[in-house]
Amino acid sequence: MMQVTGGCHCKAVRFTAEIEESVSLLICNCSICEPIAYEHLIVPEAKFTLEAADDALTSYRFGSGEAEHLFCKVCGVKSYYWPRSHPGCVSVNFRGLDDQTGITVERQYFDGKNWEKAKLNLR
Repeated sequence: MMQVTGGCHCKAVRFTAEIEESVSLLICNCSICEPIAYEHLIVPEAKFTLEAADDALTSYRFGSGEAEHLFCKVCGVKSYYWPRSHPGCVSVNFRGLDDQTGITVERQYFDGKNWEKAKLNLR
C-alpha cells in the first residue's frame, strides 16, 4: 500500500488516499466522464480522507441521481466523487493525483453509455 495526495487545480480541494501500487483504472464513455477524460481510481471510503475543501465543493446529480459528482466551485475541477457503480467507495480522478510515480496502471474500459448492461461486467 502507498499513500497518494491530490485535488483540484486551485488546491481548494485536497485529499489523501491509500492505494495499492498496482491499480486498475476505469475509463468510462458516459456523457460526463468522456468529455473530461476522467480516469476512475476506485478507493474504499475508509482509505480516502478529504483534507481540505472548506466550502469549495458543489454537487451535481443527473440520471438516476445515485452518483454524487463533486466539483470545485473555484476552478471547476472534479477531483473525486461518490459513484453509483461502487457503493462504499470513492472514485478519485487519477489525473488529479499530485504524483503518479511508482504506480503501475492497467486501464479497463467501461461502456457507461449503456450503463445498465455494462454494470454486470464490473470487477
